[in-house]
Amino acid sequence: MATKFTGGCLCGAVCYECTAEPIFMGNCHCRDCQKASGSAYEAAIGVPAAALKITGNVKYHDSKADSGNTVSRGFCPECGSRLFGKTSGMAELAIFMASSLDDPKQFQPAMDVYTSSAQPWDHMNPAVPKFPKMPM
Repeated sequence: MATKFTGGCLCGAVCYECTAEPIFMGNCHCRDCQKASGSAYEAAIGVPAAALKITGNVKYHDSKADSGNTVSRGFCPECGSRLFGKTSGMAELAIFMASSLDDPKQFQPAMDVYTSSAQPWDHMNPAVPKFPKMPM
């Protein structure tokens, strides 16, 4: 049985629901995610794009990934909450931020990626597998 994920932004203008099993749950330590999150890493959940239902308007900002693909980061245009991600390299994948979950305890990170960019003051869970870049 699939897990039901629900969440949204700080002001409630954007909400989402997903009942698909996650493709991955992990923490990204790349510099772009650090800057976008304002923290040491971004806690993210990847799901099949077709399974993510979004209510409300989302504004996207595009940037170039080290792979050459375009990464789009989605925000609520009202309150600025960071909510979603997608990449031109995997159109079938949708990403949402664990911090936006109605029940953040659902997030169980299974990997730390881009640990080559991790900050020395960020103490990662030693039980979670580490990858210096994105494993693919």
